[in-house]
Amino acid sequence: MQNTKKFLILATLMLAACTSDPFQESPDAVDQAATIAEAKICNSSENAFKGKLIAKFNDEAIPALEQAASRYAATRSAMTRSGIESLDEILAAIHVTSIERVFPVGKKEARTREAGLHKWYILEFDKEQDLDEAARMLAGVAEISKIQFSLERKKTYDGKVYPFQDAPHGQTRGMVTSDFNDPNLFWQWHYINNADQAIATEAVAGADINVADAWKLTGGNNQVIVAIVDEGVKYTHPDLAANMWTNPEPSEEYGYQDIHGYNFADDGPITWDKLEKLPNGQIDGDSSHGTHVAGTVAAVNNNGIGVAGVAGGTGNGDGVRLMSCQVFSGVSNPSDEIISRAIKYAADHGASILQCSYGTSANFTSDRQYEENSPLEIEALRYFMAQNNCAAMDGGLAIYSAGNESKNISNFPGGYSKCISVTSIGPDCLPAYYTCYGQGCNIAAPGGEIVGFSGGERAGVLSTTCSELTGSDYGYMQGTSMACPHMSGVAALGLSYALSKGKHYTRDEFISMLLTAVNEIDSRFEGTKSTGAKITLEDYRGKMGTGLTDAYQLLMQIEGTPCLKVSTNKLELITLTKHFGGSAQDLTYLDVEMSKEDMDKLGITSAPKMYNGQLMIKCTKPGVARIKVSAVGGGTRPGSETIMGGIEISKEFAIIARETGAENGGWL
Repeated sequence: MQNTKKFLILATLMLAACTSDPFQESPDAVDQAATIAEAKICNSSENAFKGKLIAKFNDEAIPALEQAASRYAATRSAMTRSGIESLDEILAAIHVTSIERVFPVGKKEARTREAGLHKWYILEFDKEQDLDEAARMLAGVAEISKIQFSLERKKTYDGKVYPFQDAPHGQTRGMVTSDFNDPNLFWQWHYINNADQAIATEAVAGADINVADAWKLTGGNNQVIVAIVDEGVKYTHPDLAANMWTNPEPSEEYGYQDIHGYNFADDGPITWDKLEKLPNGQIDGDSSHGTHVAGTVAAVNNNGIGVAGVAGGTGNGDGVRLMSCQVFSGVSNPSDEIISRAIKYAADHGASILQCSYGTSANFTSDRQYEENSPLEIEALRYFMAQNNCAAMDGGLAIYSAGNESKNISNFPGGYSKCISVTSIGPDCLPAYYTCYGQGCNIAAPGGEIVGFSGGERAGVLSTTCSELTGSDYGYMQGTSMACPHMSGVAALGLSYALSKGKHYTRDEFISMLLTAVNEIDSRFEGTKSTGAKITLEDYRGKMGTGLTDAYQLLMQIEGTPCLKVSTNKLELITLTKHFGGSAQDLTYLDVEMSKEDMDKLGITSAPKMYNGQLMIKCTKPGVARIKVSAVGGGTRPGSETIMGGIEISKEFAIIARETGAENGGWL
């Protein structure tokens, strides 16, 4: 058998290298053909699935492949031959059992072909066949332009779930305050952190996504669809069901079973409670990961039960919609083609945000390496990013977790410059001990830390879980997996608010707003921290991304209201040159208006005023508020019927008071 295989490899390479004399062997030509064939192989077989290769065919091969597919479909049998003689010899040698298009024919076939995605095929064969040898054999076929091994992906969290239990009688509850009536919002410090001692004695006020006041402007919009590329989402969950996306036209190619999305891992209906007994006797499988992530994005808000979601609405059916694109099932991890199918499905069915808490074990260090090694996934991502599924933005956003290996580099695909990579902080507003950081990491969000804080699991992220697995509909997890959906939820809120304001952005414009709507955290990174592991905080300075995401600031950018950032318990003098022009310090200021309610909210005891052309303000509580400053343009007083003067001008600002940063740290 081995000799036959080696003969076929040599024969294929010699055929490709033939000169005008078919019987004249040219060693240089054979070497050149071998080099060309090797160049078609995109990645390594390390961590690859056995008995499977992904091939991209050239234009000349497609008619033959599609004719062969039609013949096999007529007999309802698996396609095992291509109709291309040189290829079929190799398919026979490696005992191919199936040849199938990666992306099935569907309603979006025209744009699928325009993007060239119809050229990708999965070849399945004998698992005993040497993968590298099979790849080299197939790479020698002229009609194949790329060969890719199918690599395994992994979830980016520690695998542990801690079922929710309310505080024992007499113990202080969380200090979260909101207009919403979700009873367990008290424990979601990651949304609203008031230095909750019940969470952690080290908790820092403002170590959150600053969403309470954002909810007063928008809770979400059901025209915005977020695809959860993860374990299956429990679409019957009482705190998720109302916000699940429902397919208006289930697809023939998915057996009309794609009601709330699809299970690409098992090629069937969505599941979330699949468990298996391992050889060592342990039970492993689904973990509620996808359901937990979905709840952070958009658990139904203000419905009197459970928890809140970042973009879960206001209780009026206005939350964003969750599409379950299941790629993990039981103990199995997904492959490149499963991930890519899920991404394309999301693009074809209206999603504008990909929520991806998974990564690859490959150690890529550049876009080029990722593009060369993962061409199928790259093409699927580019396809998604090119679709205009939301009226507020051109294209789509792919948001990924940075990874939990404490590496000084983001995992991929998050590290790819077209994606958004999210790092993780704890309730102390410091890097979580497990988070990746450094190159490729774009922004930070709360991911929680269950070990090392006085509140135990309450310092993790609380969200929805599957009662079939944990005995509870709610539970705590930690990881950049948990940070990532905070970012997806904030992005979804931003698109929702843009829709309400009739705003439209390019993809790059919206990403720029998203990554600059942050609070500074680097100034806190001093000394060491010991929770799940001991870390040196200075190592993380400038490496957690642009800062800690802030939902309210994003909405202010969309609204066009400038944000003034101040530190609490510090008298701040804020120069307004960028808002009132180069002569701001010489203007005559008429008034500084701030409601008593807003002053009380920020703990302001002395009314803000202008001093030497600067706004003087001292806040003792974290929060957000509005302030209006009026001045005279062109004189020392406004003109009137009886006196010559200038024009009264005014600007409204949003004050962002935080313990975690100041006006001169972070972005406006």
